[in-house]
Amino acid sequence: MGWSLKRWLIGRPLKSAELGEQKLIKTKALAILSSDALSSVAYGPEQILLTFAAVGPAAFWFSVPIGVGVLVLLTALILSYRQIIFAYPHGGGAYVVSKENLGLYPGLVAGGSLLVDYILTVAVSVSAGTDAVTSAFPVLHAYSVPIAVAFVVFITVLNLRGVTESASILAYPVYLFVAALFVLIVAGLVREFSGVALPEPQTPIGTPVAGVGLFLLLRAFASGSSALTGVEAISNAIPNFKAPATNNAAKTLLAMGLLLAVLFAGIVYFVYDFGVVPDPEVTVLSQLAETTFGRGWMYYFIQATTALILILAANTGYSAFPLLAVNLANDRFIPRMFTVRGDRLGYSNGILFLGLLSILLIIAFQGQTEHLIPLYAVGVFIPFTLSQTGMIVKWIREKPRGWQGKLAVNAVGAFICLTVTGIFFVTKFGRVWPVLVFLPLLIYGFHRIRKHYNAVGEQLRVVPGEPALRIEGNVVILPVGGITRVVENSVNYARTLHADQIIAVHVPFERGEEERFERKWREWMPEIRLVTLYSPYRSILQPLSKFIDTVSRKAEESNYTVTVVIPQFFPRKGWHHFLHNQTSLLLRTRLLYRQDVVVTTVPYHLKK
Repeated sequence: MGWSLKRWLIGRPLKSAELGEQKLIKTKALAILSSDALSSVAYGPEQILLTFAAVGPAAFWFSVPIGVGVLVLLTALILSYRQIIFAYPHGGGAYVVSKENLGLYPGLVAGGSLLVDYILTVAVSVSAGTDAVTSAFPVLHAYSVPIAVAFVVFITVLNLRGVTESASILAYPVYLFVAALFVLIVAGLVREFSGVALPEPQTPIGTPVAGVGLFLLLRAFASGSSALTGVEAISNAIPNFKAPATNNAAKTLLAMGLLLAVLFAGIVYFVYDFGVVPDPEVTVLSQLAETTFGRGWMYYFIQATTALILILAANTGYSAFPLLAVNLANDRFIPRMFTVRGDRLGYSNGILFLGLLSILLIIAFQGQTEHLIPLYAVGVFIPFTLSQTGMIVKWIREKPRGWQGKLAVNAVGAFICLTVTGIFFVTKFGRVWPVLVFLPLLIYGFHRIRKHYNAVGEQLRVVPGEPALRIEGNVVILPVGGITRVVENSVNYARTLHADQIIAVHVPFERGEEERFERKWREWMPEIRLVTLYSPYRSILQPLSKFIDTVSRKAEESNYTVTVVIPQFFPRKGWHHFLHNQTSLLLRTRLLYRQDVVVTTVPYHLKK
């Protein structure tokens, strides 16, 4: 049943030769890799307004110049990451750039930040999408967390089905969202030039407002920069593109940057122009759509596409996280299981791990988007800064043709990203301080994992000319609970090992049982030596372990191997296991961690 359910959920297994068919064309790549960045226009402008809300509506005009500053940063990032795409065509993004040009520790900081950031991408996107749903249907506010968790499960299953299939599904809501916002912006322009009265008179741009200082402006700029999260995803996922991968990735990046700039600028301006005020129950985009179209079908269409893209924007994390995990796993900083492709040729372990951690994060923060966004954004701008700085070092070291212009682009990008990162720590330290805790812990974990892999490799490596361990013989220990077909089957197997000695061990709890069992054994199988270990405290594992210790010490002196053969029967039906004790399982679990014995389980399958 489990196999059938898995096939129904994720589809038939794909051959390794079909990997090429899982590559993305530009239109699908734009949908699957840009959804995070494009969807951020639904909450980026709102974060700017929330910063000025403490001063009052009179300060909302500052959102326009702040929006211009965000667009300047977007331009620098697009140009910078376009250079990274051509310089590192195998993907890896900030982790690879930082590691190769700045050193191991900056690379691990970038890689660790991005791993956490992609988890936050899923949590923030789904939480924001759930907010859009509950804005349209307020009765659902109480169920925000279960709805968000259900969405994460859906996206996880979708990605387990493969990159191409998830991209095919994602393309529709992404392009519908872009079309809906273009309609909203065009409608706003029509209203602007038609002379229709605005809902409320706005404070003119340039009006001095008491209480607005440099600190507040920098905080608003940092909040608005959260709209740029996801810009780096395309440079991380170059291997997912059809050939020529670098050209297709660069064109997709430019298309994403252009769309993001137009949508972000339009939303920021019309939110100011129409006098939209932040409301904890209704998103800014929802208010803008209602002001423009009323509560008609177009309003619900915009809300529906916004909710869809915000939820499915999490797919950017599902596309980039597994590929980054592969790079870190290949460098032995995280478990090797992240390099294994699943039935549908995707890195399913990374997908499942990402989904699980995102669900835990949503539950921990109760789906409150505004609590996640600052931590999310600073996690993006740390690798932004490191990747741009790494490219500066690369151009200075290699000096390729036209390197001065490339250097200038990356220098501007590095300076702005460093500034934004500093602003986050200064203005929102209360919300971003966990970065200073989990990043060192993460890097420590990376080193512990790599140290383990290095130690394993050193111990398993075969050195030519080094003498191998000599094995002179074998002693088999066979725990027996009674005279049954299970024991008989195990004895027959033990005989095939050609052991120097087979010792059956029985642990009775009563003195009388000890003598009776020895008599029955001599009648049944006298050629096999029997040892009885009376256990007054009714423990099987303790006396048996002490006996194995004794035999193992004597065997080691003669270069003998000790093999423990464990008889175990398996019922025909799974639920029958609960009707029997699990002594064999407990014994095997205890012995597997011993270095001086070989453990073998001999199964006997029941037919009724």
